[in-house]
Amino acid sequence: MPLAPHRPRADRLSADYYTPVRVPPDVAALASVPDTLAPGSPAKVGILDLAFAVRGERTELVERYQKTPLQIMRPLWIDPELPGMSYVYLMATGAGVAQADRYRMDFRCGPDTQVHLTTQAATKVFRMEHDFASQWVHLSAEAGSYVEYLPDPLIPFKDARFYQRTEVTVAPGATVVIGDTLTAGRLARGERHAYRVLATDLRISRPDGTLLAVDTLRLAPGRRTVLGPGVFAGHDHVASLFAVTDRVPATELADTLHDALAGLGLLYGVSVLPRECGAWVRLLDDSPIRVAAAHEAVRQAVRRLLTGSPAPDLRKP
Repeated sequence: MPLAPHRPRADRLSADYYTPVRVPPDVAALASVPDTLAPGSPAKVGILDLAFAVRGERTELVERYQKTPLQIMRPLWIDPELPGMSYVYLMATGAGVAQADRYRMDFRCGPDTQVHLTTQAATKVFRMEHDFASQWVHLSAEAGSYVEYLPDPLIPFKDARFYQRTEVTVAPGATVVIGDTLTAGRLARGERHAYRVLATDLRISRPDGTLLAVDTLRLAPGRRTVLGPGVFAGHDHVASLFAVTDRVPATELADTLHDALAGLGLLYGVSVLPRECGAWVRLLDDSPIRVAAAHEAVRQAVRRLLTGSPAPDLRKP
């Protein structure tokens, strides 16, 4: 499905703008009116709408709309190898995602832009007694652009109810590198797969609607196993990275991903994407340190292959 067209500001506060389409049944069945703030209430709807374009020698943020609890600070140009690349940290003013929260983020990356999007810290999804929380992400990359969307891990607390839908539109000639990491919960507190339901959908397509890849995750520990093959496989952390590009052959990209992880001691799998549009990797482990190091190794390998330059150390706290 193509990315929805940019909407005027007047529409951003309507429920059909920030509520994902086709919420999975396991999540939709939990919809209710909380005894606190209801969905759509002030401070329950977070919106980011960012547009990037090349201005002079670097990529600039040329349009911005933000609504608390989502916000950004100004873009940074911190990459000595790619000095024109814009680095943007996505932030939430609250401590985490609460029941009935509805987040939507749109990132529109124009021709030949270079953009890195990441979060300031891990996304914590709090315990919920009513309703659910959702996050809807749209990312579009036009011809010649190089875009990375690499948020920090998602941590679901006990009884969390969360749905995330990510729609990526990649024009021919554009490159998008998108990754995520999911934990089994607050492990130090003994909360291992104690969330109520966690569902994610990733759809990658061309501007004409041609579907390139779909990745679907449905986790409901009380109703079906989340520890078997195809999900966590008995581990505490699962991470993925998708790279859609025509800068190099898909097989070369897959080989690069495999070589970056070989010898690190993690369980992983690598494959080319449909239509030879790129490659992807998924890895599993019990150590957050090893998973973070492996994800960084993959990011560095992809960056070097596709741009000829290493990625900078972001030095997050």
